[in-house]
Amino acid sequence: MERLGGRVIGFADKDVTSASKGETLYDSIRIIGQYTDVIAMRHPLEGSARRAAEATNKPILNGGDGANQHPTQTLLDLFTIQETQKKLIGLSIALAGDLKYGRTVHSLTQALTRFSPRLYFIAPKTLQMPEHYLEELKKNKIKFSLHEKMEDVIKQVDIFYLTRIQKERFADQMDYERVKNSFRLTLAHMTCVKKNLKILHPLPRVNELDSKIDATTHAYYFQQAENGLYVRQALLGAVLGKI
Repeated sequence: MERLGGRVIGFADKDVTSASKGETLYDSIRIIGQYTDVIAMRHPLEGSARRAAEATNKPILNGGDGANQHPTQTLLDLFTIQETQKKLIGLSIALAGDLKYGRTVHSLTQALTRFSPRLYFIAPKTLQMPEHYLEELKKNKIKFSLHEKMEDVIKQVDIFYLTRIQKERFADQMDYERVKNSFRLTLAHMTCVKKNLKILHPLPRVNELDSKIDATTHAYYFQQAENGLYVRQALLGAVLGKI
């Protein structure tokens, strides 16, 4: 917003707002909307963005609501896929890591149904893609398969979208300890992959993505992050009627 010439009012710390006094999200957004032209929002609870949209007539940009959705990330992901592959239709795409709680892969999976992909979901059984997303794929006649090993899939895909195992999503930390090292993409995985393969990651990474891959032609996650700046500028411009 600052690059576009606007100003930002920040409420990243809930303790400096009336939420610390028990104010509801609805009331907070109702008040905040009186001070702003657009609200970009990240919230720990699923469904919070929808609730916020009910409280104000100002545009709400959902920057992530709990483990539910992350549509602004999906827009930059689609832009990046188009940029690297010169198309969106008919690609083979793998999504790996925390698919149960990963809001980025939830949003991306739904968006990709518009582009006839072949999808591969790679995760421990306890962290696989939630069933209701798989049912949506079946309804839209999208081909997909479930896997537990990266090496079973990586040689077949155009895009390999890796996510971290999210410690903060686990109620039982013992469950996290059992799966935290389930996935680690290394240079050894990169032999005989497609020349056009690009590795994407919403970042931050922990230990699931070897830094040695950064120097390969397949690494594209830092460019992906940079694209987020341009896509979000465009999105702000669009909802403010400037594009």
